Amino acid sequence: MRTLTYAQAVNEALAQALELSEDVVVLGQLVDTSGVFGTTKGLVEKFGKKRVQDFPVSENLMTSAGMGAALAGMRPVLVHHRLDFMVYAMDPIVNWLSLWRLKSNGQSRLPVTIRTVVGKGWGQGPQHSKSLHGWFAHLPGVNVAVPATAHDAKGLLLESIFGETPTIILENRSLFSMEEVVPENPYRIPFGQAAIRRRGQHVTVAALGIMVPIALRVAKQLAEESIEVEVLDLRTVSPLDRDTVLKSVAKTKRLVVADPAWRSVSVAAEVIAFVSEKLGRDLASNPTRVCFPDSHTPMSAPLEASFYPDDAAMLSAIRSVL
Repeated sequence: MRTLTYAQAVNEALAQALELSEDVVVLGQLVDTSGVFGTTKGLVEKFGKKRVQDFPVSENLMTSAGMGAALAGMRPVLVHHRLDFMVYAMDPIVNWLSLWRLKSNGQSRLPVTIRTVVGKGWGQGPQHSKSLHGWFAHLPGVNVAVPATAHDAKGLLLESIFGETPTIILENRSLFSMEEVVPENPYRIPFGQAAIRRRGQHVTVAALGIMVPIALRVAKQLAEESIEVEVLDLRTVSPLDRDTVLKSVAKTKRLVVADPAWRSVSVAAEVIAFVSEKLGRDLASNPTRVCFPDSHTPMSAPLEASFYPDDAAMLSAIRSVL
């Protein structure tokens, strides 16, 4: 069995998509030169500049161009180096991409895939670190994924490219070097299916993205104390796999939600809300969440380290519900 890094898995998914269909194109700033942290490395040499195209620093224009390409029968993959600057494309995403199928009464589709990178570490600061998956998950008509593993990064990307729903995939740069066994053949992971990364009976941790490896490390630590933590990787937040979360919490009676985003009005808040609505009277303790503080990310390394939740914060949250 071979292993790939997260970045290599994304790169392989793009290469296989380009091989499988001539309708697939990749657009983005420097996708043909810098390689976007290695995720587009070598693609232009293999598939040419017509299918792997550099694009000016104009997020709104690139998203609109991608919509036009999709209407013409293409399956564009748009690459935004930073989620923060993808906000310049809010108008085409919110007012056109998300509602196109509805406005056309299902007669027209826009199979646009948007890859966007979230920064963490080496002083990213407030303009290179915002996790806005909760924003986009609020929109009907758009799929949103936050893959935590190399295996899922490949499978969810291929699913979105060859699906019919516009999709936004958020990739945390800190995960790009993490390795995992990844099948060589193309495969697709359906949206709306959480993965049970570790089974347990005492508490459920529903985690997302960069929080998944933290939850798994802490679960392993607590197992030495005979505390068995069930770790769920939500994988996608639109659609959200409510059934798997409810089934797990019905068993453990306790819930911690680990969401790499601001605490208030978050995906974590939504998970706690629907669990409380369905199972509130059966819970052994009040649910809690591990999130970013409601503040912008500081630039200095010491402050940044205290901003992001770590293993100690996860451990404290889990102990608080036991």
